[in-house]
Amino acid sequence: MANGPMDRRTFDGQPNRPNDPSGGRGAEYTGRYVVLLDPSNQESGLNALRSSADIASVERVRGTDVGNVSELLERPDVSVHFEELGAAVVEVRPDMRHTLVTTAEAESSIIAAEPERKVYAFPITAPTQAPTEFYPAYRSDEDVVGRHSRAELAAAQGPAWDEQSCTWGLQAIRAQLSHLTGHDVKIAVLDTGVDTDHPDFAGRIEATASFVPGEPVKDGHGHGTHCIGTAAGPKKPQQGPRYGVAPEARILAAKVLNNQGSGTDGQILAGMAWAVAHGARVISMSLGAAVQPGELFPQTYEKLAQRAMERGTVIVAAAGNESHRPTDVRPVGRPANCPSILAVGALDKAIRTTFFSNGAINGQGGEVNIAAPGWQVLSAAPGGGLQPMSGTSMATPHVAGVLALLAQANPNASAAELWNALLAGAYPLMQSAKDVGAGLLQAP
Repeated sequence: MANGPMDRRTFDGQPNRPNDPSGGRGAEYTGRYVVLLDPSNQESGLNALRSSADIASVERVRGTDVGNVSELLERPDVSVHFEELGAAVVEVRPDMRHTLVTTAEAESSIIAAEPERKVYAFPITAPTQAPTEFYPAYRSDEDVVGRHSRAELAAAQGPAWDEQSCTWGLQAIRAQLSHLTGHDVKIAVLDTGVDTDHPDFAGRIEATASFVPGEPVKDGHGHGTHCIGTAAGPKKPQQGPRYGVAPEARILAAKVLNNQGSGTDGQILAGMAWAVAHGARVISMSLGAAVQPGELFPQTYEKLAQRAMERGTVIVAAAGNESHRPTDVRPVGRPANCPSILAVGALDKAIRTTFFSNGAINGQGGEVNIAAPGWQVLSAAPGGGLQPMSGTSMATPHVAGVLALLAQANPNASAAELWNALLAGAYPLMQSAKDVGAGLLQAP
């Protein structure tokens, strides 16, 4: 390995720059590569990259071991190999990137090699507050009030809902009518962490892990705590109405985004490996990055989602919030645009597609699979309280919670069977399937 630190620049050789939601500045890259290996012949692929592309020395991560994974992912002299997933985050010098790609194309034991991208969280807070970013691809939500008229914002409120006993979102998906609770089903939420001291989560958090360098799992952002609350908050919270879909599910909280709401593909892959090793039946990811019209889904995420499904785990991800409906509908973001990841669109209180929710613009994998409540959703906040947030981020954990209910009712069901049961149970809507998929999420 040549001396000196790796050059952390974008794939096109330019320094990393802030994301431009308009697409003018393109995606943000770290300079590393995510490499997908043949599970039965992983060492051959790594050896090929060592000999031809002079990649940094490889550190292996196995099973539920967390150890110093977050620090390893930041070191410019180390490549990280997640053995159970058959994937590696590879450090390579800028002058050897082309060689790495050509080696990957020629080596049969390497399935895919893609530049690592930055990823973000993406909620929209209530329009009377300063919006909180959710996902790098969705920073355009920060000026949501400026982009939309008061009339549009008022229209999104829809009819009045009585939320004294449970949130409008739970009512819309009929969760409060279900006898199922998600008892003992493990839901992993990969996000900004969790408020481990929140009274509503007492005794419910089975395991936590942080894959963010220098930051504990404690949620300094709020996004992760909110999503966990929606998926698995209690039937009788300390204050306010019921807001959790699966009140007896077991919570796995992985911090893959920092307290500013950003992370990398490598951190997310680490969280996925950890969640699968812990036996998660559902992985909820309210995060991602924008894609352009016609852009293909990432092969690494797709193959890893397939491998997770083979182990009985369904992955759910937010479709993204970049649209300016009705004039501009943007494509479903990554990794939700993978065929083997459930993409979730957002509905407002009138059960219409929210003005920010992305749609099925691109081809295979770029569809919206199902829609769920994503406007002014009330859920847990750090510090023990509650707060409203909006976004496809908020719709996603509704789906994760319902999958936990289905898994409780069908403990021997495969991931594909849970996926199909979820879509089969949706309530058809008048909107195009490009916007809402199978329709409105419904609890069994």
